[in-house]
Amino acid sequence: MRLLTLRTGNGTTKAVRQDGDTLTEIDGFADVGALLRSEGWEATAQNANGATHPLEGADLDAVVPSPGKIICVGHNYRNHIKEMGREVPEFPTLFAKYQESLIGPNDDLALPQESDAVDWEAELAVVIGKKGRRISESDAPAHIAGYAVLNDVSMRDYQFRTIQWLQGKTWEKSTPFGPALVTKDEFTAGPLMTSAVDGDIQQQTPTGDLVFTPEYLVSYISTIITLNPGDVIATGTPGGVGHAQDPKRYLQEGQLLVTTIEGLGQLKNRVIKEA
Repeated sequence: MRLLTLRTGNGTTKAVRQDGDTLTEIDGFADVGALLRSEGWEATAQNANGATHPLEGADLDAVVPSPGKIICVGHNYRNHIKEMGREVPEFPTLFAKYQESLIGPNDDLALPQESDAVDWEAELAVVIGKKGRRISESDAPAHIAGYAVLNDVSMRDYQFRTIQWLQGKTWEKSTPFGPALVTKDEFTAGPLMTSAVDGDIQQQTPTGDLVFTPEYLVSYISTIITLNPGDVIATGTPGGVGHAQDPKRYLQEGQLLVTTIEGLGQLKNRVIKEA
């Protein structure tokens, strides 16, 4: 099942189910996050028969526009660890984003006035569907609603001002997320993930090459803090980021950043200058 958040006009949104080229409204839920926080959300979504909309031309919001938590994982692909000159970590490297950083899968990506080192980071996102604390790795699948595509666009000049990364990772309206939540019965980590700038592939790695799996991350993070429905875990990026290239390469005005995971979908974000 594929679930999306549709902008319907006048600042309103609706949770919808995708069936081929048709989007069906799930009545009573403004977005996918609200749906996930309801009892029996899977049956509700499967049985929805609200108003329909064509997928073509749909104005999509971030699939979960207002997650309670966005927890990100650094250094989780060996090829990216190597290109950044790091050692494979013993434990996950964690940092946070905030909901204000999220944009829709086809929204413009604005380059901030303050940074000239804006980099791409294709990532597999895990979306939580069931509340839990101290979840075992074997029980973790029961707490995962599904998966989506995310790009952890990073302002490298701000990221490396200090040893803490947050200030380079959560710039307002900088993180494309979507297009759909694909439920876990239809997707397992493994398929190819790519990012491309103006058609030039920068990253290309199977999502199954993670150092720490989605199940391990759910278990590890839930040891620290309760995971709630709609929370997001961004599982890290593979090699091919612009900051590691020689010479370094960053996003420029007018370019098109495309992030794809086979089986999940595609983000297509035009780079513009912030007004």
